[in-house]
Amino acid sequence: MIRSWFGIRLTALFVLGLLAGTASASDQIASSNDSETELVYVGSQERHIHALRLDTSTGTLTNIGTVADNLRPTWVEAHPQRPVLYAVDDDNAKEGSVTAYAVDRASGALTKMGAVATKGIGTTNLHVDIASMTLLAANYVSGSVSSIQIDDDGNLMSLASTITETGSGPNRRQASAHAHNAVIDPSGRYALVPDFGADRVFVYRFDRTTRALSSDDAAHTFIASPGSGPRHIVFGASGRLAYLITELSAQVLVLRWDATQGRLSLVQSLPITSAEFQGVKSGAEIAASRDGRFVYVENRAENALLVYRVDAESGELSEMQRVSSSGSKPWGFAIDASGKWMIVANQQSGTVNVFRIDPASGMLSDTGQSADIASPVSIAFVR
Repeated sequence: MIRSWFGIRLTALFVLGLLAGTASASDQIASSNDSETELVYVGSQERHIHALRLDTSTGTLTNIGTVADNLRPTWVEAHPQRPVLYAVDDDNAKEGSVTAYAVDRASGALTKMGAVATKGIGTTNLHVDIASMTLLAANYVSGSVSSIQIDDDGNLMSLASTITETGSGPNRRQASAHAHNAVIDPSGRYALVPDFGADRVFVYRFDRTTRALSSDDAAHTFIASPGSGPRHIVFGASGRLAYLITELSAQVLVLRWDATQGRLSLVQSLPITSAEFQGVKSGAEIAASRDGRFVYVENRAENALLVYRVDAESGELSEMQRVSSSGSKPWGFAIDASGKWMIVANQQSGTVNVFRIDPASGMLSDTGQSADIASPVSIAFVR
């Protein structure tokens, strides 16, 4: 009996060990599979957010479908550390707002967490400053920018401030100020706001404790060429250079950033339009590689993507590559966390297309992977 009892006990322990090992192996496989995919959310000019899944080992896209509706989500932005997605409601007939969604990593489904009104109209662009747990929202129609507090779970809490500007330009689309983008500088003391209508990059003071924006020195404003239409600005890896794309003049401006004075100064201005192009120019999107060696630009007028090399000493750009966006009217793009993949939203053709980024050369190559989505204009990745 004793011998039999010990045999049963040893057998049970052996089986439990096998089951534990199997569970552990399954967990490792699941974790491995999760690490090889990213969720891709597509903001559109339609009234829905679409979801895809990207296989980061192959560049393959899998369609998930519509995951949110009843808003005009022309811009989507992911929380850098939480499975949370933010979306604007860019409806010019009412006050703008931002909605936070919890992301189900397994299915891609979105669950609404909360929403905050911006006290602006035409909310069109978002930027997360994780150090202060703040979301910046640029309100295009009203020419204003808002700061919103984020809680530890990524939900939106309350509106901290809204600043409205005035100004105009010579183009018929520049009758008033139109804030198109807003970012916090690397020092955390300033917010830079490219204004399409005023031909300015407004520089506001930012308090990371109160999350409030303030304008107390007009001398900080960078004045762009009349009729240029500043659109989006990004900082390079060093934090000493910023890159601005203009929509109307279709240029890339390399700007030196003085964080002690809160001022931008021009280093270089480059046209992104080819010499033979005779149509209406249109710059759309810009991004810098994580290592600061390359800058990527979207030319909406010519359905093109451009790659520039950054000179490590001067910060000036030199064009390396110009390729088709593989669709019509590329409106936005985003680069995934690995830096290996770029997904481009081609608004007019209704496609999102996957490009591989060579990590050594920075060059782009079309993978042939794409998905059909009505009027796509912005891309956000969630891991």
